[in-house]
Formats: sequence, C-alpha cells, structure tokens
Amino acid sequence: MKVILLEDVDRLGKRGVVANVSDGYGRNYLIPRKLALPATDANLKRVEMEHKKYVQKEAKETKDASEYKDQIEKLVLSIPMKAGENDVLFGAVTSADLAELIEKQGYTIDKRKIELEEPIKRLGEYQVPIRLHKNVSALVKVSVTKE
Repeated sequence: MKVILLEDVDRLGKRGVVANVSDGYGRNYLIPRKLALPATDANLKRVEMEHKKYVQKEAKETKDASEYKDQIEKLVLSIPMKAGENDVLFGAVTSADLAELIEKQGYTIDKRKIELEEPIKRLGEYQVPIRLHKNVSALVKVSVTKE
C-alpha cells in the first residue's frame, strides 16, 4: 500500500514523502492516527498544495526567529545570588529564573526552550543556548554575581 506521510514518522520518512508500507500498517496505524493518507491522485494534489504552504510558513518562522535571535543575543542577564565558600550558590539558577529575567527585559521566551543542561550552581559567566526555532538557536550571556 502506498501512503503519503502527513507527519515525520521514524524509520519511514519525512512529511510529504510517498512511502510503500504493508496494508495493515497503513490501514490500522498510520491512517487512523492521521500520520498518512492513501496515495491517490486527489490526495497527492492536496498534499502538494499543503506542502507549498508549509514551506512558506516554515521560511517565515525561520526568518522571524533569526531576527529575534539578533535581539536576544544582545542581552546580558545579571543574577545576584547568595553564595557560600568557593563561590557555590545557596540554591541554583534554573531555566525558569532565566525566562523570568528575559521577560523583565521585554522579551517572551518559554522556559522549556532554554536549553540549560543542569541548573547553574556557581558564580561566574555562562553562555546559555535558547532554541527559538528548530533551525535557530541563540546564545545569551548570563552573569551570576554575589549578592
């Protein structure tokens, strides 16, 4: 059975690809979950039109994200924290704290988009990556100082 993928499917292909799958997999899994459509002429035309719209939308989002990146990368966030011996913080700086500071600067970033591997637990300066779009990331300078 030939199907047109409506979403990216692991080990099968990307969105818009015509894939050859077993009848049961197509009818019982892909089509009911709206991951694929049967590969008919009408569906091929429909998916082609949707793909053009998707590409245009994706290009616009990437352009907007790259403009936003330029603004975000100019930020230098300074966080005063209480610290003990050896510059170890009492507590930690998390992505939620960073999202709140960025919001105070006038920008809106979801805390889940801040790619902080683990909370910051020492004084110093850090480069924190923020995923603005699947193709665009920004680095924000964070300075953790002693309160």
